[in-house]
Amino acid sequence: MEPFKNVFSPDLVRCLAAHLNRHMRGFDAAAFATAIEPRLAGLELKARAQLIADRLHDALPADPARRAEILLAMLHPDRIDHADRPSDEDGICGWAVMPLTILVGQRGIDDFDRSMSLMRELTMRFSAEFGIRYFLLADQARALAIMADWIGDPNRHVRRLVSEGTRPRLPWAMQLPALIIDPAPVLPLLERLRDDPEPYVRRSVANHLNDISKDHPALVVELAARWMIEEEAEREALLRHACRTLIKQGQADALAIFGSRLPEIEMEPPRLSAREVRMGETIELSVTLRSLAAQSQRLTIDYVLHFLKAGGSRRPKVFKGGNIILAPGEATTFSRRHAFKEVTTRRHYPGVHGVSFRINGQDTAQAEFALLLDGHN
Repeated sequence: MEPFKNVFSPDLVRCLAAHLNRHMRGFDAAAFATAIEPRLAGLELKARAQLIADRLHDALPADPARRAEILLAMLHPDRIDHADRPSDEDGICGWAVMPLTILVGQRGIDDFDRSMSLMRELTMRFSAEFGIRYFLLADQARALAIMADWIGDPNRHVRRLVSEGTRPRLPWAMQLPALIIDPAPVLPLLERLRDDPEPYVRRSVANHLNDISKDHPALVVELAARWMIEEEAEREALLRHACRTLIKQGQADALAIFGSRLPEIEMEPPRLSAREVRMGETIELSVTLRSLAAQSQRLTIDYVLHFLKAGGSRRPKVFKGGNIILAPGEATTFSRRHAFKEVTTRRHYPGVHGVSFRINGQDTAQAEFALLLDGHN
């Protein structure tokens, strides 16, 4: 499979050069490409985008109005469903827009309002969620006031940017320390977006709230409980996704919002399909439960692998399980399969590991198994 960083390729650079040449008299397309192409191979994705942004800055006029005019003229006329479409002779869209958002974010602060308007146009062809953060860091109140007017925009990508661009811990992006400390300024914006007709926008709201929950769990629990008063299927789905970190942590107040309370059950110890497993193999984990409640109860069940660390201690990792409704006196067996494979975020060690289940925040006893690695017993 071709490395993802190759979305910023020599072909894309030449496409940018062609559009610049179309809209700038005297532009040297060959020199522009030569300044970028030989350096791409040694750079990763974000560094490639930054290199292109820097060379665009060198090539474009210094006058803010003329610069914005050229960037707008380069954009693809299609403003919807563009993210995976390659740029072509009609205009720039998809990943090629990312360097433009970096350019505007890093170089356009002094021309704040015009640059924010340009970000609105850029996000329609890809996403300006990275570039917009420069404006939030420079003047959060001013940027949020402009973005508040975008909530009613007919373009779903613009509405999503209000939520996604302000996420305090957006992956791949600069964090927003002020909003990590105090997310209150964005909560009214999220509330206005919570019932957006586009699932794409609502999912961003959920992800934003999940970010907030990592620093302010009580705030998100309170907000979710209040929003659930006017319960609708789409709203509940949004809130369940927003509270996913809290639910995986077994936070009782978060679980209670969705009808999962302290479980009234008896259970057998967890069972494993094998006591030894090798990398590349799959193991089945199961637990049998019987209800002791006088009425039906909702159970949120995740499974926890207690991975052996280098020093001999274990570190728990929660994996999503599912939800069941258990009738009074009913018994059921809940099972999941887990495939052991190498991942970049975790190093596996040979030895005895543990398995448990987390049921409405309550952990069962652990069962144990041996993980075998090549060359180790």
